[in-house]
Amino acid sequence: MPVFVFRLYVAGEAQNSVLARANLRALCETYLPEQHQIEVLDVFREPKRALEDAIFMTPTLLKLAPASVRRIVGTLSQTEAVLLAIGLDDRVP
Repeated sequence: MPVFVFRLYVAGEAQNSVLARANLRALCETYLPEQHQIEVLDVFREPKRALEDAIFMTPTLLKLAPASVRRIVGTLSQTEAVLLAIGLDDRVP
């Protein structure tokens, strides 16, 4: 079973950032139990990391592993679209 590695860039406690964190955790607990790692980075606290990853909007999710890096911008509230974007076509409800 591959482990999915995510990096979520947020802007402090902005409403969209809070929603994205909650939606990502719920998605991972539902569709990737014990098969995921999440790193949350605040662009205000780590602006250099955001620049290194070319983050210009928040929230932005990077799927780093398995292979084929993917980038999703937004609150991650559209579960089906997020599953498709990260390559979990077979788990779309």
